[in-house]
Amino acid sequence: MRSDSADCKVLAATLLAFLAAAVDARAVEEGPGDWLQKMATAVQTTNYEGTVIRIQDGIAEAIKVVHLVADGVVRERVIVQEGNGLEIIRNGNEVHCILPDRKSVLVQEWDDQSTLFSTLPTSDIQFGSEYDVAIVRQDRVAGRQAVMLAIRPHDGLRYGHRLWLDRETGFPLQTNLIAGDGEAIQQVKFADIKIGETIHASALQPSTNIDDFRWFTEPQEGRKQEIESDWISNNAPSGFRLTSTHAEESPGMGGSTKHMLLSDGLANVSVFIAPHNGDAEVRRARVAASNSFSIAKGEYRITAVGEVPAETVEQIARSMQPK
Repeated sequence: MRSDSADCKVLAATLLAFLAAAVDARAVEEGPGDWLQKMATAVQTTNYEGTVIRIQDGIAEAIKVVHLVADGVVRERVIVQEGNGLEIIRNGNEVHCILPDRKSVLVQEWDDQSTLFSTLPTSDIQFGSEYDVAIVRQDRVAGRQAVMLAIRPHDGLRYGHRLWLDRETGFPLQTNLIAGDGEAIQQVKFADIKIGETIHASALQPSTNIDDFRWFTEPQEGRKQEIESDWISNNAPSGFRLTSTHAEESPGMGGSTKHMLLSDGLANVSVFIAPHNGDAEVRRARVAASNSFSIAKGEYRITAVGEVPAETVEQIARSMQPK
């Protein structure tokens, strides 16, 4: 005969399984699309403070982040805990990169893209065409209840994604970029986080006195102008569509550089078309999850860059043709 203790353990396990299934059922009721919409809203509007562990190329780094959105303007402080102690202070599009070991501040201009979550899906993604999305399970990240979503590509020309979204807010507590072999090639995960709490202005100030630091301003890029594209891809992977084309003056290049952005709603590839300087070398490079491929074609050099597999940027670069 089983002891009362064993009966209690069995009963407890049964109750826990029942409660977990009930929670998952509530998550499924909302559907993956509902969760992705909640995530998009949360990323744009949520105030948070915490510690992020970012892993890429097998190297982990801890990052302290304070993030505030007020009147549509992002204010942020990011401190890398290892290495040279790089600190980033962001106020809208103006960014101060503080290098304590060099007693220097580099002033840059960024766009409105998220510092931590630049690869999240947009409303342009067509699930069922190039990707499938599903709710996988209930999980726990940084001490908070989370719903895990899996986004799986239909081919090997784009990466998959795993998203752990906060049950309460939809905020992404963890994101994994998944290669074709199922391995995570890039991971961003909160070790601890406070969501929606009051953030005081002092939390967004540099932690180092920078009064006697040297200041450098990064040269502004050439003036960008949106134009009609006179180039076209005749063999881009399915789902990739041209979303924008800009021309940028490039001093010393003998003309302007065209920047074309192709997207399938999740993966983005930038294509740069610049005057050819006589170097016909084919160039390949990889940094973390980002690949680039560059080839000379006629009077131009075409370079494709994006967080996609190497064969994808090569296929897109080789497919570019003047209209």
